[in-house]
Amino acid sequence: MDLEKLTALEAASLIAARKISSEELTRACLARIRAREPEVQAWAVLDEDMALAAARAADAAKPASPLHGIPFGVKDVIDTGDLPTEYGSSIFKGHRPAKDAACVARMKAAGAVQLGKTVCTEFATYRPGKTKNPHNPNHTPGGSSSGSAAAVADYMVPLAFGNQTAGSHIRPAAFCGIPAFKPTHGTVDLRGIFELAPMFDTLGYYARSFDDLAAYYAVVRQVPRGPLADGLGRPPRIGLYRGLDKHSEPPALAAVEAAAERLRALGATVEEASLPAEFDALSTVHTTMLNVALTRSFAEIYPRHHNALSEVLRGMIEDGMKRTPQEYAAAVAHADGCKSRINAAIGSYDVLLCPSAPGEAPQGLGMTGSPIFQTMWTLLQVPCATIPFGTGPKGLPLGVQLIGKRDDDETVLRAAKWLHARANG
Repeated sequence: MDLEKLTALEAASLIAARKISSEELTRACLARIRAREPEVQAWAVLDEDMALAAARAADAAKPASPLHGIPFGVKDVIDTGDLPTEYGSSIFKGHRPAKDAACVARMKAAGAVQLGKTVCTEFATYRPGKTKNPHNPNHTPGGSSSGSAAAVADYMVPLAFGNQTAGSHIRPAAFCGIPAFKPTHGTVDLRGIFELAPMFDTLGYYARSFDDLAAYYAVVRQVPRGPLADGLGRPPRIGLYRGLDKHSEPPALAAVEAAAERLRALGATVEEASLPAEFDALSTVHTTMLNVALTRSFAEIYPRHHNALSEVLRGMIEDGMKRTPQEYAAAVAHADGCKSRINAAIGSYDVLLCPSAPGEAPQGLGMTGSPIFQTMWTLLQVPCATIPFGTGPKGLPLGVQLIGKRDDDETVLRAAKWLHARANG
């Protein structure tokens, strides 16, 4: 049995039955990392002794949750009190936070095993880290949650945290070929996660199954849940959203069309859907709001470390400084109006369907790809899931994205599980 290739819940069931130990699982993950890390470079910090000690402690304790004994990775913009947190920047080299972020503390309390810190882009923005796409090291893994997505995709760890302020979570999952979930904004405690824009910042979850994602999300929310239902108990109604198609490459469009046909063959209703015209400007609105928010988040860092920031990040901050109060207020009003109408705009559809990214992961490691397929949904604070759906002409993964109504995370998870299980049928 290749323990590192088990899903989190598969492994947890074996641990609970004493058929394997958390220590054995953790050792298998660490062995995979030793074999693959020279090529993938997903990890910013690893402490094998600490991880193994946590695994032995889990084996000696009574199960504390459905994820007891399961290793997880932590994106390096998320604080850890016992490992450095450097936010993807030399400015914070060796920085040691005083305590764990709330999400990390909750996973540890649930008996999960913190394996290490995963690489991210500079302050979760655009300057890439060292991570490479596990399917082809000449291609980006996406960003900013690059290391987390690559580590889960390459069987280094069954679970990992990402987060999203623009397109940082869903896009890397699509490029690396794994399921991922970004819930409704505001559902979990974000204390201890580097703040970029509080109105957008959302903790995200990586795993290799939607059952795992649902359990992971529930543990961090500290809410009990049973097994994730396979579908909605009826044929789903899906709106095929084409409002971003102009940004799509042919392979991404083909993947969505194939997903739509597969869904129809399974009995789902799939119809072309549109949103009101005012939604078309949301990517531009997102840029205005984000850049102004960065002037606040970097109010202390920018003056002191201006030259250590990337040109792109400096440009975003400086753009935010130039925005007038009236311009920002207009952007906020536009965003608030669309947020108040998004559930009604989705209407009778259970979810919307669109690409997860413009196409396959771009070649080269100097950029992480466009967030255009996430910015609107991040601004609207709605739940999103990406489902691996075939490969493109370069042999790299493609993903399709399901978008739900605000506060209807469960429908997105159930619909995504249903499609993921039948994607290749």
